[in-house]
Amino acid sequence: MKDELTALNPSSKQLLGYWSLDPAITFLNHGSFGACPLPVLAAQERWRSRMEQQPLQFFGRDLEALLDQARAELAAFVGAHSEDLAFVPNATTAINTVLRSLQFAPGDELLTTSQEYNACRNALHYVADRYGLTIVVAEVPFPIDAPEQVVEAIVGCLSAKTRLALIDHVVSQTGLVFPLAELVQALTHRSVETLVDGAHAPGMMPLDLQALGATYYTGNLHKWVCSPKGAAFLYVQRDRQTAIRPLTISHGANSPRTDRSRFRLEFDWTGTDDPTAYLCIPEAIRLMGSLLPGGWDELMARNHALAIAARQALCETLKLTPPCPDAMLGSLAVLSLPDGNPQGLQDALLERYQIEVPIVPFPTSTSRLVRISAQVYNRLEQYTFLGTAIAALLHEEISHSVNK
Repeated sequence: MKDELTALNPSSKQLLGYWSLDPAITFLNHGSFGACPLPVLAAQERWRSRMEQQPLQFFGRDLEALLDQARAELAAFVGAHSEDLAFVPNATTAINTVLRSLQFAPGDELLTTSQEYNACRNALHYVADRYGLTIVVAEVPFPIDAPEQVVEAIVGCLSAKTRLALIDHVVSQTGLVFPLAELVQALTHRSVETLVDGAHAPGMMPLDLQALGATYYTGNLHKWVCSPKGAAFLYVQRDRQTAIRPLTISHGANSPRTDRSRFRLEFDWTGTDDPTAYLCIPEAIRLMGSLLPGGWDELMARNHALAIAARQALCETLKLTPPCPDAMLGSLAVLSLPDGNPQGLQDALLERYQIEVPIVPFPTSTSRLVRISAQVYNRLEQYTFLGTAIAALLHEEISHSVNK
């Protein structure tokens, strides 16, 4: 595996120079908030300078065409028509946008899984409480042996009352990549709308939203695409767009224009804000795709290979068993640690070893998963160092417990 990683990318230290990450910190948490490369941040500063030099020209005359250009490049990257995409600041906003736009009837069921992201689950509960709906939770096992178990768990919870399913593409807590094509096909066959939380997917794996066929799909671009914070998208099937309204209703709601769809008019202007993160998406796509000779395909393959190698190194050091097959991972991976204080362990790793890595409380508040991310600037020896640090801290926990 080491040879494979070397062949895929021999220059991680050199590539680290594209980022402003603190060299004193072993940063293994790209998955939470991403990290924007310096050339992309420089591009954003140029956009901001243009915006402030002549604000009326920028907002009133130029912005619409600029957003169209950025959206066209994003559409090519995610396999969609640009008319079906709207820019939003993050995936959580997109989930709320869809759920709060749809009309439900009392007794309708909303389906999700036991691994859904907490913020999106909260949005689901808000709508359920408002309309008198029932939330059905499919228990997806973890550890897990095969992707078929995900399909079985979700399909097994469907009923004649199921209206919509909120499902992950890549699970934040466990790193699992759900078999999305099979899930969308099964749900669509049963006339259930699909709202896909793809927060981690863009830039982690290839996307073809048109072929996928999900009713609604959202993805963050500040994570694995490495755009500035505040850049995400919402995809809505063409025949559903009239029902989906932005969370903020503004001028587009009663615009007399007929040259653009109501969907486009409403989402492209929700009030004065800084749109430069959206305009930097093409720069981020181009830069990240230029870092390795094989472009985005090589980048995604390299990050996946590093995540697998890193997980294996941790398993060997900590005497753990991988909780899922390699094929169910992208560039995130987790391992279960002995129960304890998740935040205490995370804090100790940072304070004593200068390692930034999340210790996730899942499925209970005292359960602990260590979640590693693999981005092009990371190296295998960083995860070896993490394993040594965790082993020492767990040994201290045991000694402290025995000596109580």
